[in-house]
Amino acid sequence: MFWTILLQADAPAGPLMLPDSVQKANFAQTVEKLANLDLHELLRSMLSETIWILVKIAVALAIYFVGRWIVRRILRLLDAAFERRRVDVSLRQFMRNTVSVVFSLILIMIVVQTLGVNVTSLIAVFSAATLAIGMALSGTAQNFAGGVMILLMKPYRVGDFISAQGQSGTVREIKLFSTVITTGDNQTIFIPNNSIATAIVDNYSTAELRRVDWTVSISYGDDIDVARQAILEILKADARVLADPAPVVWVAALADSSVNLSARAWTRNADYWDLFFETNEKLYKTLPSRGVRFPFPQLDVRIEKE
Repeated sequence: MFWTILLQADAPAGPLMLPDSVQKANFAQTVEKLANLDLHELLRSMLSETIWILVKIAVALAIYFVGRWIVRRILRLLDAAFERRRVDVSLRQFMRNTVSVVFSLILIMIVVQTLGVNVTSLIAVFSAATLAIGMALSGTAQNFAGGVMILLMKPYRVGDFISAQGQSGTVREIKLFSTVITTGDNQTIFIPNNSIATAIVDNYSTAELRRVDWTVSISYGDDIDVARQAILEILKADARVLADPAPVVWVAALADSSVNLSARAWTRNADYWDLFFETNEKLYKTLPSRGVRFPFPQLDVRIEKE
């Protein structure tokens, strides 16, 4: 009521510039209306509006908290369904994040509508803003598409040890826009899904067995058969080395300062690095006792006097 009186008093009824007499008459009319204003009615109207606003806020808060409880309940049911059907962990996390975002947006729309905001106009503004943001953040959309491709093609899963984009580590999580890996020294690295989906990925965890390779350099003149026999004895004595395929030792190269032997053995994926490092130490300790020497780079220099 108060604001209605002011708007009616201030509304222009004729030309933009009024004579002084007319302006004085309008001002006097406004003062008279304010003087005759019923303060009791004004306060009652303001109190009614305040109570109505507080009620809407309380209802909106109640809807929000109940909605959050329902969303959490839906996510728990979804996790239980994934567990029963033994859905892949990577797909499970991706679907869970997507459902959480979608239901959270719906809940926000309901709360905003409860507060009296025109949701239709809000959706139109949101759509236009989404289009503009999408054009500006096209790389983010590509990362989302890359995440979908990763989950469909499954070049790797959560728990796999991979090497991609110059980084190596265990996949901890496949998010909407990035893949999270943990390196051997416990660093957390986020790789954009778009770049990793279109890059070469080395997955070391897909096969149950892996071949371990060693290059052993011996000096020229040393007995190759003795060195081969010593290496094979070390490999066959290790229970982690598979008997089939059997370990082998070949002459790989006649280098400038050494004869390079290539030793190969097969083991389970989980034993790869332990076998590799421990065998290096055994080779270093055992071969010299068999008369096999490890050469140093050599350079022969001849000086001729004229």
